Amino acid sequence: MNSSSESSSAKRIVIIGAVAAGTSAAAKARRNDETAEIIIYDADRYISYSGCGLPYYIGGIVDDIRKLTPRDPAFFRKKYRIEVKIAHRVESFDPERKILTVRNLESNEIFTDNYDILVLATGANPIRLPVPGADLPHVFTLRNPADAIAIRRFIEENKPKTAAIIGSGFIGLEVADNLSLRGIGITVIEKLPDICPILDPDMAVHLEKHLKSEGVRIRTGITAKNIGRSEVILSDGESIPADMVILSVGARPNVTLAQNAGVKIGPTGAISVDDRQRTNIQDVFACGDCAENFFTLSGKPFYRPLGSTANKTGRITGDVITGGDFYHRGVLGTGIFETFGMAVAGTGLTEKDARNQGFDTITVHNIKTDRPEYMGGKEMIIKAIADRKSHTLLGVQIVGFDGVDKRMDVFVTAMTARMTAEDLVHLDLSYAPPFSNTKDPVMYTGMILENELDRGRALIRNEELAQNIDNYTVIDTRSREQYQTGHVPDACNIPHENLRDEICVLDPEKPVVTYCNKGGTGNAAQNILLNRGFSKVYNLSGGYSQYRAQQKIDSEEMKNDD
Repeated sequence: MNSSSESSSAKRIVIIGAVAAGTSAAAKARRNDETAEIIIYDADRYISYSGCGLPYYIGGIVDDIRKLTPRDPAFFRKKYRIEVKIAHRVESFDPERKILTVRNLESNEIFTDNYDILVLATGANPIRLPVPGADLPHVFTLRNPADAIAIRRFIEENKPKTAAIIGSGFIGLEVADNLSLRGIGITVIEKLPDICPILDPDMAVHLEKHLKSEGVRIRTGITAKNIGRSEVILSDGESIPADMVILSVGARPNVTLAQNAGVKIGPTGAISVDDRQRTNIQDVFACGDCAENFFTLSGKPFYRPLGSTANKTGRITGDVITGGDFYHRGVLGTGIFETFGMAVAGTGLTEKDARNQGFDTITVHNIKTDRPEYMGGKEMIIKAIADRKSHTLLGVQIVGFDGVDKRMDVFVTAMTARMTAEDLVHLDLSYAPPFSNTKDPVMYTGMILENELDRGRALIRNEELAQNIDNYTVIDTRSREQYQTGHVPDACNIPHENLRDEICVLDPEKPVVTYCNKGGTGNAAQNILLNRGFSKVYNLSGGYSQYRAQQKIDSEEMKNDD
């Protein structure tokens, strides 16, 4: 990386891109240095907008696009003495001579400009599917306010009845929710086996079940082959009704300008930067969605474009280029969104990614209400992934309805501070019935991890049990009535309160798996057997509730016996 002249003596700072990262860099640079000349170029006409708010404009929750675009060039000129030139595209730059070639998109005039410090905040571009019909007028991507305005105008003028959402990430599922508010029937098409790539399959099933209960049709493990004027033809030949189509298959960092100038591109496909946002070229920096990050826990390159990260790296850049000592400490890739009333959050590594990086993982499922049921508490499912060697958390995923953001932020704080799983148990979290249970779901997750890591209370996953079920004695510790409504195949029913009396019928030499609805009573039964001399006893992670979800068994909701 370069040894840029990071002092306030640099008089002319040019920033390419005027959304989250670029404007954050400019504002911080101005706060540090009143003498610098700061100019921003952006090819768009909308700047400094709330990209995450765009789906809610489509659904009508946000009634005026100006609420998402509160700042214009006049604002930055008046408040910060920063010149923002919209509809100006930087077409190339020469790092040797420090000269830019710029095109005025309104007049088509081409001119040159010079810089002392250059900041690349060129963002990311939505991926367009290379399928016939992707360029039809009823097919949209959503990346900027112009896209949102076009989608809303299309809805208001054409009154579509059906929509296909291709891709099931954050944006796709937020848009699905908002389109449904306008009475549009939704089909989600995902090429992967499960929806929502930030979730592991054992968590995605809960989201899929909820979406289906809200009338959303979901097709997974399949791709769009052709887009017609009122349908999408899938790779298996099925025709999906679609008066409009939203392409939401991800975004790629916009690095063409940088690449043409010799800026190094990292393994993620984004611009490679150090912890002070410096590229390999002298006095050239990069931040926001065009730049690579690194994962906090491992230091490895990481790319997940988020508005929060863009603002953070923009601020760091603005400080560094004006002589400050800020540096980037990495990201966990924390994200959260809401769709059809369900909150979905994830941070850190998925289980698959953690294993691919060589971690010896332990995973647990914790199903608890966000607060007491008598205060209207609703169930949330927490999956935590930890490193068996260091006991540190590697990733957490949560789906639920209330309090998901609160718990996720505690987990993120714990991971950033490199706390162990056991440390979660000792957090002095706030408690009152309107807000939490006496044992908060965060603390309870730590207890489950601690039980396996330190106390020999081993868990078994559904997948492992299914592959080797003949090797275990499986005990359903629920009531007779609950057992009869559905149970794990070949499981015998010994209710928890009867286990001590009936333990004589069990073979202490054969491995045993206990389970209840959600895990608590299964753990209690596990303790009984271990204390009575059984050497290998496992508790089914998440209990029958998680088993049923993964098997996609439809049956009546079970009462909480934990």
